[in-house]
Amino acid sequence: MKKSRSVPDVPARGKSKTKASFQEERVREPLKALTETQGHYIKALKASPQIIVLGPAGTGKTYIAGTHAADQLLAKKVERIIITRPNVPGGRSLGFFKGSLAEKIAPWVVPLTEVISQRMGKGAFESAMNHENIEIVPFEVMRGRTFKNCIVILDEAQNTTAAEIKMFLTRIGDDCQVIINGDVSQTDLTETSGLRTIIRMIKSRLLPVPIIEFSLDDIVRSGICEMWVRAFEDEKL
Repeated sequence: MKKSRSVPDVPARGKSKTKASFQEERVREPLKALTETQGHYIKALKASPQIIVLGPAGTGKTYIAGTHAADQLLAKKVERIIITRPNVPGGRSLGFFKGSLAEKIAPWVVPLTEVISQRMGKGAFESAMNHENIEIVPFEVMRGRTFKNCIVILDEAQNTTAAEIKMFLTRIGDDCQVIINGDVSQTDLTETSGLRTIIRMIKSRLLPVPIIEFSLDDIVRSGICEMWVRAFEDEKL
C-alpha cells in the first residue's frame, strides 16, 4: 500500500492544533500470534490485499483485524479504516434505532472499535473518528462508493446475501486491503450466505485470496468461552 500524506502529524508543543492529530506517545508491542493459525493469519495480513477469516468466537479474529488496522493507520500506510457489517435480518431493523445510519450501526461494531481504540489510545481514536480517518459505513449507503487507500473490515460476513457481498467487493478501489470476517456456521439468513458463495468461488476458480480457518482448538479468549462454544457445537446449535 502506498504511503499516504494526508494523515496529519502531531503539532509541535505549544502550537495550536489546526489539523487532526492522533499520534500518541505509546509503546505498542508487535502483534504476536498465540496459536499456529493466528500466525498464518498475521502472515496473510502482511502479504495479501484480501483475506477471508473464518471460525468460532474467541479465536482472535476481531482482535487481530482491529490491531492490524490501527497499526497501519498510525504508520500512515493507509488514510482510513472502513468498518462495516450487514444489517442482521434476524434482529431489529436499523430503522428502530435513533440517530444517523452510522450511529445506528455503531453499537454492532463495538467489538472492532474497542480493539482499535485500545490499540491507538482513546484520544487518538476519537480524533481519528472525528476527522473520518475511521469510518463506519452501513450497507444501506455503500452502493456507489469507492474505497481507496484504506483498510476495509467486513464483520459478520456470514449474514450477507450473495447480492450484498457482490456489492461490497465491487466497492474496492486502489491501495485497499480487505478483511472479511465471519463464521459460516452462525448465519441468520434463510437463503445462501454470501460468504459461502465467495468461498466456493475462490476455491473453484483458484482465486488468489487466502482463507484462514480457525477451529475450536484455536479459542484463546478463555476456558469458559471454549467450554460453551464446544457445548453448543456438540448440540448443533
